[in-house]
Amino acid sequence: MIGNTFFFEWEVALIEWIQSWLGSFGTAVSSVFTMLGEQMICVAFLGFIYWCWDKKLGRYVGMNILVAITLNTMIKNIFVRRRPYFDHKGIKCLKPAEKGADIYDISAQGFSFPSGHSTNSVTIYTSIGIYSKNKILMTAGIVLPLLIGISRFCLGVHYPTDVICGWLLGLIVVLLVPLLQKLIKNRLVFYGIIILITIPGLFYCRSQDYYTAFGSLAGFILAIEFDDKLVNFENTNNPLRCILRVALGIGVYLCLNTLLKLPFSSDFLSSSTVPAYLVRAARSCVVIFVTIGVYPLAFRLGDRIFGKGAKKE
Repeated sequence: MIGNTFFFEWEVALIEWIQSWLGSFGTAVSSVFTMLGEQMICVAFLGFIYWCWDKKLGRYVGMNILVAITLNTMIKNIFVRRRPYFDHKGIKCLKPAEKGADIYDISAQGFSFPSGHSTNSVTIYTSIGIYSKNKILMTAGIVLPLLIGISRFCLGVHYPTDVICGWLLGLIVVLLVPLLQKLIKNRLVFYGIIILITIPGLFYCRSQDYYTAFGSLAGFILAIEFDDKLVNFENTNNPLRCILRVALGIGVYLCLNTLLKLPFSSDFLSSSTVPAYLVRAARSCVVIFVTIGVYPLAFRLGDRIFGKGAKKE
């Protein structure tokens, strides 16, 4: 896959100018901010919100971010924009999207437009600010996405227009998805509409990240229904239990991701074929369903060990 190149001259000039002044300290700072928009950080943070802090907020943020990630990958597969360092010798790739892979392998490093980190940061941090109506969290919901987005073109992996459009996509999702959910009282109808909006990617997306995102979204929807009908766990304000819930939850997530790859060869999983894409979507669906829906059944064991002390919703 070759991809498309399109840009404004000011974008290239801006990135080159920033990188000429960035230095090792600026690169380190940018790398720290960019980490706050990465998948594992988002998973850990969402796990803490959902399992410990506020399950309703976790569902709110989880739905927003998974819809946003899925739409982001759908748009990426339409524009298929190459990353700026692919085409401009004056721009350095200071933090590749996929470590260990060839930085010029577009199938490994992904497409540039719009920025996934920018979309992720708005949907997770701005969602929390809007939901909580807390001034500090609302401020963080503005400042953190700005810093994360700026770090992406400082590191040479996105054009500024990737970041701006990533922010806009995240904001649109944060404003419209909860509104849609509020207007549609029947939850199954709401889920059906979300699936109808995101399922067209199955017919044209040729990047693995779409199938991961779509499968995760489907798994999240199933997990919510499973929790309501069979689990119905409660949040907790016990620090030790919070640490255990998040640590074990991340462990379950990582182990399942690894175990479900074992029946397939690495060549098959990395291939750009329909069966490989469908396996990826199914694997992601199972991982999220088990992690979000089934894993909280273990909290009952925690109740027996530590005694009741959960925080009611």
